[in-house]
Amino acid sequence: MALGAAGQADTFAKLLIRNADLYGARPAMRHKDLGIWQSWTWQDTLAIVRAYAVGLHKLGLKRGETIAIVGANRPKLYWSVMAAQMMGAIPVPVYADAVANELAFVLNHAEVRFAAVEDQEQVDKILQVQEQLPKLEQVLYDEPRGLRDYDHARLHAIDSVIANGRKALAEDAAARAWLDDEIAAGKGSDPSIILYTSGTTGTSKGVVLSNERSIKAASDTVAFDHLTEQDVALAYLPLAWVGDHYLNYAQGMVAGFCLACPESADTAMADLREIGPSFYFAPPRTLELLLTRVMIRMEDAGLLKRKLFHYFIGVARRYGERILNGEPVPLQGRLLYGLGNLLIYGPLKNVLGFTRVRTAYTAGEAIGPDLFAFYRSIGLNLKQLYGQTEAFLYVTAQPDGAIYSDTVGPACPNVDIRIADNGEVLFKSPGMFTGYFKDAEKTAEALTPDGFVKTGDAGFFDEKTKQLKIIDRAKDVGKLTDGTLFAPKYIENKLKFFPNIREAVAFGDKRDFVCVMLNIDLTAVSSWAERNNVVYASYQELAGHPLVYDMLEKHVAEVNRSLAADKMMAGAQIRRFLILHKELDADDGELTRTQKVRRNFIAERYAPLITAFYDGSSEADIATEVTFEDGRKGVIKARVKIRDMQPVSPTLEKAA
Repeated sequence: MALGAAGQADTFAKLLIRNADLYGARPAMRHKDLGIWQSWTWQDTLAIVRAYAVGLHKLGLKRGETIAIVGANRPKLYWSVMAAQMMGAIPVPVYADAVANELAFVLNHAEVRFAAVEDQEQVDKILQVQEQLPKLEQVLYDEPRGLRDYDHARLHAIDSVIANGRKALAEDAAARAWLDDEIAAGKGSDPSIILYTSGTTGTSKGVVLSNERSIKAASDTVAFDHLTEQDVALAYLPLAWVGDHYLNYAQGMVAGFCLACPESADTAMADLREIGPSFYFAPPRTLELLLTRVMIRMEDAGLLKRKLFHYFIGVARRYGERILNGEPVPLQGRLLYGLGNLLIYGPLKNVLGFTRVRTAYTAGEAIGPDLFAFYRSIGLNLKQLYGQTEAFLYVTAQPDGAIYSDTVGPACPNVDIRIADNGEVLFKSPGMFTGYFKDAEKTAEALTPDGFVKTGDAGFFDEKTKQLKIIDRAKDVGKLTDGTLFAPKYIENKLKFFPNIREAVAFGDKRDFVCVMLNIDLTAVSSWAERNNVVYASYQELAGHPLVYDMLEKHVAEVNRSLAADKMMAGAQIRRFLILHKELDADDGELTRTQKVRRNFIAERYAPLITAFYDGSSEADIATEVTFEDGRKGVIKARVKIRDMQPVSPTLEKAA
């Protein structure tokens, strides 16, 4: 019933009305505040959003204008999106951790007159760059703490805006008629949101998505994964990322399921355990962090627990995925796995908050096959999807029972994919963007003459599984001087499987051999240091410690053995590595806000280290500018050691 109705509702405002009619008393949203979970039904949500839309109108927001949404996952910010869409305005989410200048770029480029923000931190960032934002007139805030003594001439509490709208709806028939007319006037072809790209390859672009395309795409995938109003999802992903807007917001509106907002980013994993979602998404980095915490706790556990854990994880690796896929497994294997589920896998999933998860996805960047296999082996129905903001996320997704660690699935329902002559993946999809905001030239560049979107990713369809394989960004795939294929992300993902390695950046295109820069995972390595009585005073000192180098050398050697067993990649083994003296940071421009490596920027910033890699030096001096949390800048200087690695013979590895 829900999907049929979704097909008739061509805007999100009409979907909200439908949900209030169909699922009125069911929870639409939950939020943990001050340690207590609060709930709002679909009827509650519709009433609040109607009042909010009228309140925005009374402040001067008009159809077709843009309103920035800045902050973490909170009900009032989601209601800001809904209220804007209800009155025909266009929400523009911005990453909560964007520094002031990044925030100013998006608000200025999107020509926003209004901004709905979370708290004082976001208000302060806007005030810091207000001279760059001549069109910004009104700022609305959720959390009042710290804002009492601010100038409130252009500053309004979201609660008061909603209260004013509720009063107008109760007392003024004209206000009710205006809102009903605005909802009726909304068309499927109207822009529903502008999502800015992460800027991996340069300046962010505003991706314009429409109501009807977004609803059609979400309807297809809701049916694909059998999502219903009974499901629950945890909304902890950045509001500005397409993953949150699609997986949580759009699918939630289509299916009618409940969206639960954590108390804060710091408590998200604890809140995950409490809410027990049935539908879950996590980028590979989150799954890596969760596994790192598990491994750290096991290292601190008693001998018997450690032995039991490692034994049954071995059982899970042998039988877990086969059982999950419904493949034949010997009776002994099923019995052992059942015992492991009782003693290890079940309690582990409960600790992680995965007990009720029926469908889980990962995407955003390639996931290491070992990491992927670990979660599936303990019984988590983890699948991969491939998508882009320009597609409104889904291009491919893995169907239940056909899961492969090295593919991202076949084309999603109603999506067309083809591979260009140069190996680039091209697609057409129901949810594809209508264009880049104020950039017809870039829009034309992104499309083929017959309307396919150029992804910028290199890939091919596997002959056996008929599923898509993504090798890397098309521009990043290269060759060594001897002609060996060099796919940096493939190498980096193998390294990042190890809990001690937080980030890796590989170099080798048009070079004689491959070198990598590594970031240690401070949580994992500091725990190791404590257990081994290694004394250090800073991240920089720990990263440069000889014993840490010894530990990571073993990880690099293991990756080389893995590469040696791969015919295409055997010649791309790592010959030299170093451990960076600082963590790669989005505030320093080294990562995007979605935590993707900005390769060109890193190559320029760390050019002296790359030079040292290839001139045979055993160490190199580097001075790096850093941005502190309060916006101040400083410089970190270090002498970074470089270690050599011996390649593994493919013949010997095969024999082993």
